[in-house]
Amino acid sequence: MNRKMVVGAVLVALAVVMTAGTLVASNMGFKLNYSLIKADGGVTSNSGTNTIALPDNRQTGINNAQQLLADIGLASCNNVQRHIKSNDSFLIYTGRLGAPATNNFTLTASEAYIVSMRTSTNYIVVGSDDPAASYQFDRTTAGVSNSGLNFYAFNYHQTATNAQQLLADIGLASCNNVQRFIKSSDTFLLYTGRIGAPPANNFPLTPGEGYIVSMRTTSVYSPSHY
Repeated sequence: MNRKMVVGAVLVALAVVMTAGTLVASNMGFKLNYSLIKADGGVTSNSGTNTIALPDNRQTGINNAQQLLADIGLASCNNVQRHIKSNDSFLIYTGRLGAPATNNFTLTASEAYIVSMRTSTNYIVVGSDDPAASYQFDRTTAGVSNSGLNFYAFNYHQTATNAQQLLADIGLASCNNVQRFIKSSDTFLLYTGRIGAPPANNFPLTPGEGYIVSMRTTSVYSPSHY
């Protein structure tokens, strides 16, 4: 793993903690019960920080940070956050009195978000994937991406079931690594797919969970679906 990849992962971790063959594609709707966990001293979550991946076609009325926060529940959720690729910072929407209206960001298909919880809750995710959709993953590019990190909303009907398969589907020539946020320690588990990569780092992919994709080239990705 090169130094740039490690620095990128650390930058994102710090930002999160500081802010609290041919396949037939399916667009069948689904309903997912996804656990959002509050801080519990590191048993399950160190800081109440969770990633969340919403489907391409979200349920009606969930189009921006304000609506997502309200749907999760203001009593349970501190804020929702969007990763800003150009400077590896986070745009935070709290929904509280005096919260900047400009922070109410629009939700985008394929983009994963951060949710900070004050109480644990099981959030019902409803929607469907778009089997014809493709998403752009950006490499480090001035004014576009500071470190080539992309927050990816894993598709519910995607055929990849672990980090190795996701990396292969994106393309080893284009992708440095895929990363999973570890809630208990506010760190990242990296899988590079290269020779000598620890097999234990080949984490399973979970619907509802967002991942980080670090790119070496800018690529348009069309997920393999079943």
